[in-house]
Amino acid sequence: MAAQRMHVQRTWKSLLAQLSVYVILLVAGVVVLVPFILAFFGSFKTAEDFFTYPPRLLPHVAATADVNGEPLPLFTVPLPDGGTANLVRLENGTSLREFIGVDDPSVVIVAPTDALTATGQTIVVDGKDKDVYTAQIGGVDVLVFDNKSRIGGTYVDPANPNAPPVFAVSSAVSPVEQVEFQTGNYSTVMQLDGFGRSLTNTVLVTLLVVVGQVFTSILGGYAFSRLRFRGRDKIFLLYLGSIMIPFVVLLIPLYRLMITIGWGNTLTSLVIPFVFTAYGTFLMRQFFVSIPKELEEAAVIDGASRWAILWKIFFPLSIPAVATLATFSFLYAWNSFVWPLIIIDSGNTDGSVLALTLSVLGGRAADSPNLVLAGVITAMLAPVTVFLIAQRYFVENVASSGLKG
Repeated sequence: MAAQRMHVQRTWKSLLAQLSVYVILLVAGVVVLVPFILAFFGSFKTAEDFFTYPPRLLPHVAATADVNGEPLPLFTVPLPDGGTANLVRLENGTSLREFIGVDDPSVVIVAPTDALTATGQTIVVDGKDKDVYTAQIGGVDVLVFDNKSRIGGTYVDPANPNAPPVFAVSSAVSPVEQVEFQTGNYSTVMQLDGFGRSLTNTVLVTLLVVVGQVFTSILGGYAFSRLRFRGRDKIFLLYLGSIMIPFVVLLIPLYRLMITIGWGNTLTSLVIPFVFTAYGTFLMRQFFVSIPKELEEAAVIDGASRWAILWKIFFPLSIPAVATLATFSFLYAWNSFVWPLIIIDSGNTDGSVLALTLSVLGGRAADSPNLVLAGVITAMLAPVTVFLIAQRYFVENVASSGLKG
């Protein structure tokens, strides 16, 4: 019995531990994903809907109905009989009077004085004489007295605009809203000055950096893993040690170098400094070390050159590692902000990249956060797509590259 109780306790502890892990992962997932979800749906809202309180996830717009070929906003308007109806507003700021039922004070009507029939009679309410009118409610004549003035609007049924209008104070009506995605936010952002050019520049710079990093990393990784020359390991350690240097330390020397060469304020300065990467060389070197030497020896016996061995044997086998390196390079180049901010002049719209344009957009569209989010989502599409396509290579290749060699 004691052994059975211990087994049950261990089982419960194991289940609780697993449940705790799942709860933590769920909370972490929510914390990570919620901002992206809010940004995505916020990019389809209007500026007015974005500031609506309490906030809503889905984008809403005011519903409209055509009256004589003109779209007018719909409102839920209280009717004199106590019901409500969705009517369009023809006029706002109408001068109205509030009438209260003589026999039933719960009856309240808001309308212009000329919309009712005067009886010529008066009643005393709170020591004051009040004119009495006849109003029709549900086809029944009801005596009401003039209580006080109000400001409201004139509303009609869009299906029958020639019917008698309905009057209501503004505080008693509410707009009719419907879910509608404002896809025009994206076209508006794309038409902003410099956004399209910066997007093109970002694509160009990113592709050149990715191709350059992959090419140089493959060559460097092959040289440090397969070629034998004096001081190879020491040079590799020295090269690898550059990873430990924070990039912020290199900003000023790199800036002075680009200015001295004459590449300042150009796209070239965004590409060349990042074509060579110690991390990429290390990643490819570790992967090449894991490839059996017998494959290379067999190729040498068949008369293959070093160049042919690299591109016809090693490169096809290292596609997963290349995909991993290309993804990291893409994400870094696409999201680069600090270096472009330093090397590209603020007035150079022809040389700007997406990260810089988004920072400017955040200031220009402070009253239109929906446009800012549309720009952010546009900038996120490419890296998210690349990550989803290549993510299956990450764990396998980063782990394998660090275990061998």
